[in-house]
Amino acid sequence: MLLFLRIYIAISCLAIASNFAKAQSIDHWESAIYNTDTWSYYIGDDQVPNSWNAQTFDATSWATGSGGFGYGDNDDNTTTAQTTSIFIRKEFNISSISSITSAILHADYDDGFVAYLNGTEIARGNMAGNPPAYDALATDIREAELYQGGLPQEYMMEPALWNSLITNGANTLAIQIHNRSATSSDMSSNFFLSLSINNTSRLYRTTPSWFVAPPVTSSSLPLIIITTENSTEIQDDPKVFAKMGIVDNGPGNMNNLTDPYNGYNGTIGIEIRGASSQSFPKKNYGLETRNTDGSNNNVSLLGMPAENDWVLHGPYSDKSLLRNSLAYHMGTSTGKYTPRTRLCELYINDNYRGIYMLTERIKRDKNRVDIASLKPEDLSGEELTGGYILQIDRDDESSNIDGWYSGSSPTKFYSYHDPKAEDLEAVQREYLKTYLTSFEEDMESTDYYWKYKSYVDVPSWIDYFLVTEMGKHIDAYKLSFYMHKKKSTNGGKLHFGPLWDFNLGFGNFNFVCSPEPEGWTYEFQGTCDNSHPFWVKKLTDIPEVSDQINCRWNQLRNGPLHIDSLMQYIDARIAEMGDAPSRNFERWNILGQYVWPNDFVGDTYEEEVDFLKTWLTTRLTWMDNNMLGECTITSTDNPKTTYKATSIFPNPAQHSFFLEINASQFDAGSIQIINNMGSTVLEINSIKTLQKIDISTFAAGIYTVNVFTNSQLLETQKLSIY
Repeated sequence: MLLFLRIYIAISCLAIASNFAKAQSIDHWESAIYNTDTWSYYIGDDQVPNSWNAQTFDATSWATGSGGFGYGDNDDNTTTAQTTSIFIRKEFNISSISSITSAILHADYDDGFVAYLNGTEIARGNMAGNPPAYDALATDIREAELYQGGLPQEYMMEPALWNSLITNGANTLAIQIHNRSATSSDMSSNFFLSLSINNTSRLYRTTPSWFVAPPVTSSSLPLIIITTENSTEIQDDPKVFAKMGIVDNGPGNMNNLTDPYNGYNGTIGIEIRGASSQSFPKKNYGLETRNTDGSNNNVSLLGMPAENDWVLHGPYSDKSLLRNSLAYHMGTSTGKYTPRTRLCELYINDNYRGIYMLTERIKRDKNRVDIASLKPEDLSGEELTGGYILQIDRDDESSNIDGWYSGSSPTKFYSYHDPKAEDLEAVQREYLKTYLTSFEEDMESTDYYWKYKSYVDVPSWIDYFLVTEMGKHIDAYKLSFYMHKKKSTNGGKLHFGPLWDFNLGFGNFNFVCSPEPEGWTYEFQGTCDNSHPFWVKKLTDIPEVSDQINCRWNQLRNGPLHIDSLMQYIDARIAEMGDAPSRNFERWNILGQYVWPNDFVGDTYEEEVDFLKTWLTTRLTWMDNNMLGECTITSTDNPKTTYKATSIFPNPAQHSFFLEINASQFDAGSIQIINNMGSTVLEINSIKTLQKIDISTFAAGIYTVNVFTNSQLLETQKLSIY
């Protein structure tokens, strides 16, 4: 299925009235010009007359041919010699101006162009100069889309501009197309002109099969409008200069493209972000709000605390449009910092991009990850110990100092996030690496159950673990796995979070491991996905940690993570979006289509939301029934934990396990291990409060461990041996 890449670029300023009433009266669309029509063309070997683009220009000396024009892309009906530029003209007739509401120019080009209607510029892409000279080069590289299964960009003319330029009778569309270099191996020029008709008459030709009418320009969501300099395409790196405006008239009020910018009106730097998501036509973006001189501009956007680093996440494979928003809400509900979010609709160069989620980029800030600022001069003592944000993720190989590979198995890549590697001194990078290496080495030791507390802020791990497990996303614990370290005067330990990237969660993946709502994500390690840090499972299975997880789960499930609260959150976001989802899926025609890595494919948006709700309800019920550890909650406001009198770890075990006596009064005791046939396979008549027990000769299976003190049964536990 084609993935629609339509760009609605307003040819005049958005402040011009768009005659919205007329837009509502559109009956249908027709096309006046096809790319394959016969055009007049001129190879740009020298400068053309200034009047070449006017309707009155005499082009009888120019060659004629069927579009497109160019070479090398297998999309050229008229092949030309290698050139820097081509100039083309097409005359067309308008029989009734009053029947036309607006017009759209579809442009599929390589690498830049400027288009004119009756001598006046109406659109451009990747070109500078007014007008560009015949030998001017495009400002950026662009590959044509049609020949490889994509769609052209869309440039939508405002009715006021259209009405001021068009005439009844003969009109001329003229376009100059330019390459990025004089020696480029390809050039493409395929252009279409389509008209909106306000009655049932059929005056022109049917639109191309891929044509989809543009959406309404009014929304219950805030509107973010971004315009790049010279309509330059946004790239992966570096950030390009752009202007950004936000229309946010407040809850319950509609937001229109013609409204003044009241949420932000200024400059930004913007780039594409993400890893696997970069293959999607609906891109994710990172942006910085800037002053006109390029310096940081810390501002509040859509009610979020002032900062300059932001992310625009565009849900694509997540057809509920809500998975990240929901997960971040869960994280915030635990009381831990999780990036704030606001849903919005996005236009780039007036190209409608659909529903996006504006969110805070993870960074050190008093309103984000509130840890100390690490300065270049902080090279020793207390000042060296924090604060750092790091993550386990892919190695992007952009620099040999971006991070390090752990020496554990499986090896993981730890990257410096904030400060970035290049902003850290060598001694600071080495300090953090040494700290994490020591943590892993101690977690590999036989007495890790004593040592973990020296490194880990346990409450932060518990909350991170619970929300991660609620989402059960395939990248859990292995990608975008953030953690941060505070200074020693502030505990000095490793805190887990913020949470990030649940797009492939809540049942929305179909590879490696099961997406079903049953089963623990942290147990993927060793069963279906050997990509987790080894210490995730060891840390979680420590009885003291498991029991605290149980207590915290009961507390959260009776409060902010109650199923009713979560359903209410989902319903509130759907109500907030209004009819925006229908526009989003008109723009991205993927409902009922498989998009990697969907497991469930709904035919409607309602089915996608129903799947999310059903999956989440089943997941929470399964976690309720299978929660780790044990805990007794006497009050949901003041939880009191009752731990087991004995602890067995690790469990499951293989060659040996440790038995720890937690009872406050313990004088003497013994242990008895019974297999599943009821036979006693081991008795120890004198045990310590902490003792290692050899089980290397035992067959795999489930065993009962009875612990006695003063000849009285203290506790019975189950032991799994593999």
